[in-house]
Amino acid sequence: MIFLFHWLVKITGWLPYCLILRPKISYENKKIQSHHIKGRAIVVSNHRSVWDVATAMFTFPTRTLRCAVAEIMFEKNALMSLFLRLLGSVRVDRASHDFGFLNACGRVLDRGGVVEIYPESRLPFKHEETPLEFKPSAVYLALKTGAPIIPICNNGRYFVKQRIRVHIGCPIDVRGLYRDELSEKENVANITAYVRGKIIEFQKQLEQQEKEDEGRR
Repeated sequence: MIFLFHWLVKITGWLPYCLILRPKISYENKKIQSHHIKGRAIVVSNHRSVWDVATAMFTFPTRTLRCAVAEIMFEKNALMSLFLRLLGSVRVDRASHDFGFLNACGRVLDRGGVVEIYPESRLPFKHEETPLEFKPSAVYLALKTGAPIIPICNNGRYFVKQRIRVHIGCPIDVRGLYRDELSEKENVANITAYVRGKIIEFQKQLEQQEKEDEGRR
């Protein structure tokens, strides 16, 4: 059911997405990671808007991304809750500090699936510097399962004259970054900072691309 519903959304939403947002995808190294994900993976993205979920879905159209979604979205109304459940979204109850959602994500990965996580945990307030600090859940999940993290970044240009741009990074082997001389807590903190650093690097690249576009007009 989840697979079929994802494809229904993709088929009906693809043309409006392309016409309205005019997406432009760039790559850290397309030979290593293109818009097709092979095998299990954890997609980690910056978070600018609720539309980021749709952007990630259409960025990787051949796979079904199971997104970790905050409880507030499930509680908006019955229709939204139904839509998220049909998409196979994993509910994250942030206030309860319950990490059971990691077990649900782990089961998706064990079946060879793809999980999508926004480690900033919330949308930024106006004038906050982005990306916000990352929560360590994606790194914990990657260490537990051995699944690679695929970092992506979008420019958040929704429904404006600029195009939506997405930069796809190379998969990160989290276990390969683990240092035995450090504690697990120190390793998780260091690797989380590394992943966030990649997102910051991609964000700067997207900003430079926008400036170049402006200069050509």
